[in-house]
Amino acid sequence: MGGDMTGLGDLNLGERPAGRTLLTANWLLAHQDGCHVFFRNGELVLEGSRVLYAGQRFEGDVARRIDLGDALISPGLIDLDALSDLDTYTLVLDNQPGWSRGRIWPTSYVERGPYEMYSADELAFQKKFSFASLLLNGITTALPIASLYYRQWAETVSEFDAAADAAIEIGLRVFIGPAYRSGGSVVDDAGVFHLRFDEARGLKGLDDAIEFIRRRHGDHGGLINGLLAPDRVETNTLQLMQRTMAAARDLDCRVRLHMSQGKLELDTMQALHGTTGPQWLASHGLLSQRLIAPHGTHANETDIELYAEHGVTLAHSPLVSARMGSVLNSFAKFRDKGINIGMATDTAPPDMWMNMLAGLIASRIADKSSSATSSADFYNAATLGGAKALGRSDLGRLEAGACADVSIFRLDDVHMTPTVDPITTLVMGGNGKVTQAVFVDGRLVMRDGCITGFDMVAARSRAQRQFEGLIARYPDRSWQHPPVEALFRPAFPVL
Repeated sequence: MGGDMTGLGDLNLGERPAGRTLLTANWLLAHQDGCHVFFRNGELVLEGSRVLYAGQRFEGDVARRIDLGDALISPGLIDLDALSDLDTYTLVLDNQPGWSRGRIWPTSYVERGPYEMYSADELAFQKKFSFASLLLNGITTALPIASLYYRQWAETVSEFDAAADAAIEIGLRVFIGPAYRSGGSVVDDAGVFHLRFDEARGLKGLDDAIEFIRRRHGDHGGLINGLLAPDRVETNTLQLMQRTMAAARDLDCRVRLHMSQGKLELDTMQALHGTTGPQWLASHGLLSQRLIAPHGTHANETDIELYAEHGVTLAHSPLVSARMGSVLNSFAKFRDKGINIGMATDTAPPDMWMNMLAGLIASRIADKSSSATSSADFYNAATLGGAKALGRSDLGRLEAGACADVSIFRLDDVHMTPTVDPITTLVMGGNGKVTQAVFVDGRLVMRDGCITGFDMVAARSRAQRQFEGLIARYPDRSWQHPPVEALFRPAFPVL
């Protein structure tokens, strides 16, 4: 056995501890026989980048033993649609309609020529800041997503090289690639929507994404992984989607495509193709298990059947959807059809526990049943569902041979007393603030709010200044160009 009793404070932040490290706590969530299981006072042993043991008692030698006390040792959470910018969607929470407040480009802005509203340095900073925020919330694997509304057109290879470098520097596991598109909606002076496409530009974006994946996939021992991200189903031509799915097969990577997420999309797809996004893709043989599809709240019965038939993963973002008035109809229906469901935060803060609670409440309201779904369903989606979406049986679980991606959640917070069981308690009353520490690939990358080589307090101030600078430019790309104070009014008058 051996191994001196020590604490997390004795480990070097950003490094893998030398030799075997045994972690124990009041609760360990391990994986056995295909499912998560609790161990009271269980033991987890990490060696290098892998889990060596997860169970009741380890009989081998270890270099150190760390008792975490009243805490849950959990597999790291997986976020299939993790915000990688400063969340502009929050601006329209109480300022509707969103399309008139920068969410759709006015033709006057397009005709003057769209431009980048952030510098290259600002784009790199916001990704690093967002990646660090994910670690603070116990998320160890992320598929970044950012708004294209304030971009010149789409994302660039150079910014994603910076994003990959940022992920390596702070220690987050990511599946990334620059988003691209063939076109989108614009709104004229009369408030009428029109579609504008530039297929060549979309195809060039795909070529750039392929080049990025071939060059960066597998970097830093597998921390960087390729992902094709063709934005939204209504913004892509058939040729672009055909080439995207062919490239995914060649590269052996996943594709994330937003669809079945809102009325504007449904109306646009009906005008363009006379059908829904899933049905359009299915008619051309483009649905597959490689496809990860946020958000599904506007999927009809036929769409849901197609998800199930072709192995499409639903990336579920219940908090973002519910606060804009829509819910999945329903989590239980998708689950019972055999559809794989993963979780996604898609907002700031990226609080997965808050999303699990929102999802649980929304699903029970949708089904008018308190027994249709459980806390375990949503936790499984945030771990095993995400891992299945990515084709990675070594993520989202703690068992011998799995990646050493571990999140430690405190259970001694006075706001969560008493504890029922750790998962139920964290879903009911927890939030990301109870995350004590995070290991990714065996490295201790977050401890007590500290991130490897990144000052979150200073970064928060910079993020606020950068966000305010972006808001100041909103009139330029908002319909009829009203002043900022008319676009975004505070909850109450400011005197």
